Amino acid sequence: MPVKIRLQRFGKKGQAFYHIVIADGRAPRDGKFIEKLGTYNPMTKPATIDINFDSALEWLQNGAQPTDTVRAILSYKGVMYKKHLLGGVTKGALTAEQAEAKFAAWEAEKNAKIYNVAKTSKEQATQKQAEMLDSERKINEARKAEIAKRKAIELEAKVKKVQAEAAPAEEVAEETPAE
Repeated sequence: MPVKIRLQRFGKKGQAFYHIVIADGRAPRDGKFIEKLGTYNPMTKPATIDINFDSALEWLQNGAQPTDTVRAILSYKGVMYKKHLLGGVTKGALTAEQAEAKFAAWEAEKNAKIYNVAKTSKEQATQKQAEMLDSERKINEARKAEIAKRKAIELEAKVKKVQAEAAPAEEVAEETPAE
């Protein structure tokens, strides 16, 4: 029975949400599974991954084969690296303490990278929003200036029209006494 670590899709259309499960390779994608290892939500930024680290590592060591996507997720969370280090311990290349120290250093570096990416992403979003507000403010000011200019032209035209209407009446009034 080939055992696979794979994703089981949940969520509605356009809003995927996945469970990471251990299943028989012959079972359908959303069918029967042996054990649920965790969840993966690609809709959040950065993607949310909750996984039972120890159980996933145990299944990998027992021969379960992850799909390509799950392999990437497990690698991202460090399960594949931990398996690699434990393989070195069993071969005698490393001691258990050295493997734990290497993994702790890798995990600290990875968490720092994730924090920095999230921080810069948030800063960029804030900066983009500020730029959009600034450009919108400039557009609004330009529109107000254009409207004020049009109103000034309309007012000037009305004044000229009133003056033009008043001027012939004054000319007629002036001409009549002269006759």
